[in-house]
Amino acid sequence: MLSFIKIKNLALVEDVTWELGRGLVGVTGETGAGKSIIVGALKLILGERADRSLIRTGQEQCSVEASFQLDDSGVIDAILEEAGIEKCEDRSLLLKRVISASGSNKQFANGSPATTQVLKDVGEFLVDLHGPHDHQSLNSRERQLEMLDKYAGLEPQLEAYRSAWKQWRGTVADLEELTTSDRASQQQIDVLKFQVNEIAGAKLKAGEDEEIEGRHRIVANSARLGELCGGISDRLGEGEVSVLTALREVAKMIHELEKIDPGSARLFEEFESAQVSLREMETSVREYAEDLEIDPKEFANLEQRLSAIQTLKRKYAPTIKEILAHQADCEAKLARMEGRGEEIERLTKLSAEQRAGVEKLGKALSKKRSDAAPKLAKDIAGHLKDLGFKQSVFEVQLTSHAEPQRDGLEEVDFQFAPNPGEPLKPLRLTASSGEMSRVLLAVKSALAKQDAVGLLVFDEIDANVGGNIAEAVGRKMAAIGEKRQVIAITHFPQVASLAKHHFVVTKQVLDNRTRSTIQQIEGDERVEELARMLGGSATSAREHARSLLAGAK
Repeated sequence: MLSFIKIKNLALVEDVTWELGRGLVGVTGETGAGKSIIVGALKLILGERADRSLIRTGQEQCSVEASFQLDDSGVIDAILEEAGIEKCEDRSLLLKRVISASGSNKQFANGSPATTQVLKDVGEFLVDLHGPHDHQSLNSRERQLEMLDKYAGLEPQLEAYRSAWKQWRGTVADLEELTTSDRASQQQIDVLKFQVNEIAGAKLKAGEDEEIEGRHRIVANSARLGELCGGISDRLGEGEVSVLTALREVAKMIHELEKIDPGSARLFEEFESAQVSLREMETSVREYAEDLEIDPKEFANLEQRLSAIQTLKRKYAPTIKEILAHQADCEAKLARMEGRGEEIERLTKLSAEQRAGVEKLGKALSKKRSDAAPKLAKDIAGHLKDLGFKQSVFEVQLTSHAEPQRDGLEEVDFQFAPNPGEPLKPLRLTASSGEMSRVLLAVKSALAKQDAVGLLVFDEIDANVGGNIAEAVGRKMAAIGEKRQVIAITHFPQVASLAKHHFVVTKQVLDNRTRSTIQQIEGDERVEELARMLGGSATSAREHARSLLAGAK
């Protein structure tokens, strides 16, 4: 359930913390007092699009924070864990949304940064929100089928069917692509063969380009390398004034120094090693220079090889590794296309096998749907009678598809006849807006046991109904409230009187600023609020309010 929701600087709300209880929670207040802000805050915390115009005038940001107490946090924990967010502690979930005027909005789950998608994903398992026009979802056949499957507990079977259907359709798509590509196939084969032969003919080796480029650089600059080596050798040991000649002079001076002061020998311990290293270096440079004699044919071959590799890189990929991968891909495509007849035969057989599997799963699903449809219709019809449709008829009709579809072998159409003597027609063609609200409530009542969502919010869905029907609507909400938390935002005293907890939204002007607040009312305060909603003379309205509360008890 929703334990509390804290709203700051959202529209007319400056700072409100709303603590809720279990069961049916009634929310009332005069028109324009700000009841819709509660729904707006819930939508924000559930990841809906944020509008900066919601920020209270004069403020830089607004925020909504909500705490949910979960009976089982398993599903929510899985979503959080996948997003790298800590699991719920003691089955408690804390969500927060901050909307900034600068556009730098932030979301949090259990204190960790989150995305709006995470809020949406967890929200699907937390709140089921219905506004004055949300009953229109009942007109969707896909939504109706979803309701039937939920009622019958068919989600696992439907998931297995969808997985098999997706595989089958993938095979069918591959088969159709192969069988309809006759004209282009030979041209494609010729192109693929040319590319494979061109790359294969080059006999590329991984890393070869780097080796060739390095050798080419040496060969192309051999003259300059020879000059450099000559200069180094000349200065190390062959010139009149060379390093090694100078070191021999240094050696004589060191020898004389050591004769005078033997203790100075420690200063020149590394001298001999340095001389040896420089002699070895001089020899190595001379040998390196001797090896620089370049065969003109080698240079020509390097030029030709490098040009061939660069051409392949321009045509196919920037690296030899990627060129070879492209060759392998072309060879695989070529094998499939040249073996097209065998592949068509294989896919045809596979498609038939997969379709048989789809139809087997689909028929099992259809059987359970056929068994559940009259039971769901009977349950909904019973709730409709409680809501004032004393002689209405309601049916859940199944119609088979010509071909297996993503959701099964049939579609569902809710049929409704609200008045006696009228034929059954699709619900979308028969019910008025007021009737649709009651049908929605009847469906929600029928699905109450199967629905895993812990909080239902009904935002003035009792609009366009009479007083007696409003009481029936309220009793139905209260009945659902026995199994889960229900928030009913209503203008009807008949509904509000049945609430286990009654809150009133009021609008006040303080210091020339309008503020909306929400507070729980009991006793005489509740009588006064119901009396206001009833209208009429103060005395009679209060008496009527007391009778409503007594009847509710």
